[in-house]
Amino acid sequence: MVKAARVPEPVPFSAINVTPFIDVMLVLLIVMILSIPMATHKVPVDLPGAPRPVAEIERPYQLAIDRAGTLFWDGRPIADAELPGLLATMQRDAAGVLHMNTDPDARYDRFDGVLAVVKRAGVERLGFVGNRPLPD
Repeated sequence: MVKAARVPEPVPFSAINVTPFIDVMLVLLIVMILSIPMATHKVPVDLPGAPRPVAEIERPYQLAIDRAGTLFWDGRPIADAELPGLLATMQRDAAGVLHMNTDPDARYDRFDGVLAVVKRAGVERLGFVGNRPLPD
C-alpha cells in the first residue's frame, strides 16, 4: 500500500532580501567619496572684468642688443649703467612700452643679464621684436 506524503503548502516569505540594497548603497558611497574631491577642487583663473578704458596710443621704446653685446636705446648706443635710469623714465610714461630686439648672434648670457635689469626695473609692458623662425 502506497502512503501519500503530505506536502505543506508554501508559506509567503515575510522578510525582504536586503543584500542587493546594501551592495547598491556601498557602490553609491564609493562613487560619492571619489567624486566629491574632484567637484570641490578649484583652479584659480583670472578672468577679464569690465572692459578697460581705451588708453592713449602706445609709445614704443626700442632696446636693442647687437652681436657684440652693445646696448642701443632708440637707436643710440648706451652704457650698461644708463639702462636702469632710462627704464625708470619709460615706466613714468603711461603709454610707454618696451620693444626689445636682440641680434640672433648675440650671446645668451648678455641677453639674460639685460633682461634681468629690465625685470628688476619693474617693466610689465615688454615685447620682443625680430623673432624669426630658425632656418632649416
